Amino acid sequence: MTASGDLDFDPAALHRYLDGRFGAGRLEVERISGGQSNPTYFVTHADARMVLRKKPVGPILPGAHAIEREYRVLGALHPAGVPVARPILIEEDAEVLGTPFYLMERVEGRVFSDCALPDLPAAERRGIWMGLADALARMHSVRPADVGLEDYGKPGNYFGRQLARWTRQWRESDSDPIPEIDRLADWLPANMPEDDGMVRLAHGDFRMGNMLFHPTEPRVVAILDWELSTLGHPLADVGFCAMPWHSAPDEYGGILGLDLATEGIPSEAEFVARYHAGAPDVAPLLPFHKVFALFRFAVIFVGIADRARAGSAAGADAGRLGPLAKRFAVRAMEIVEGGGHRV
Repeated sequence: MTASGDLDFDPAALHRYLDGRFGAGRLEVERISGGQSNPTYFVTHADARMVLRKKPVGPILPGAHAIEREYRVLGALHPAGVPVARPILIEEDAEVLGTPFYLMERVEGRVFSDCALPDLPAAERRGIWMGLADALARMHSVRPADVGLEDYGKPGNYFGRQLARWTRQWRESDSDPIPEIDRLADWLPANMPEDDGMVRLAHGDFRMGNMLFHPTEPRVVAILDWELSTLGHPLADVGFCAMPWHSAPDEYGGILGLDLATEGIPSEAEFVARYHAGAPDVAPLLPFHKVFALFRFAVIFVGIADRARAGSAAGADAGRLGPLAKRFAVRAMEIVEGGGHRV
């Protein structure tokens, strides 16, 4: 048995467990992520290459780190042809490793954390972005009730509920005033489109860095990180995907200001058209959906700044991210003022 990285469980306990489930075999364990998310490990047992995700050790807020929901989504979407890792087993008995965990098949591929894709030749970048659009459309083509996810969240009025949540979080913050966020909090409910009744699985964090791409082809082989997923409106994910076109490279890695044609990156309109080609039943993307995505992120950055001031922020870069709250609110206002909607 070999183990590397900062493990928060006894690898010998995992070795005994896997031997009991699959027969005796050599075990290798390597931690691959941490922070506030669910601790994740590469696990090789005999010839089986797997990924283990578990709840973190210590106090957990109700509903947080819900690996049971992640596992349920994988089990529902994998047979439906959505690119996700094949789930193997879930163990809810915390006595085994200290917290519940699950295992899924390890999928080989590439992860791109920078939306500009600087490590790829310009000729290959368009294909990667279109592969992202295809994966999103494939996910949204699945009706939750058809795969047993009809009770995975509250159906209907998704944007109304989300807007109320994020506005409340902003108004309860002790942050310095940011007038642009106040203006957005007024503009969004006044410009919210009528609910069209479409309910799909909303990933909640569908972005380039949460995709695993084929080792050589421009297609997604696994959508990662389902912690924030719920029932929602598909345009919430599409609006989130559009944010890079409205934020600069120094604003959390956007692509605004780059010469997209030279860089080989599609325009926002081309990306959205590719998505709608695979999801024709989804309504058009409106300024509201993009403004909401930027508003949500602005409030998230406010929360990061609040925790940094309180000394409880987990990330080392929390102080750097806090100022992005105003920057993202300004970007959202640029859409508002350029769209001819009520302000």
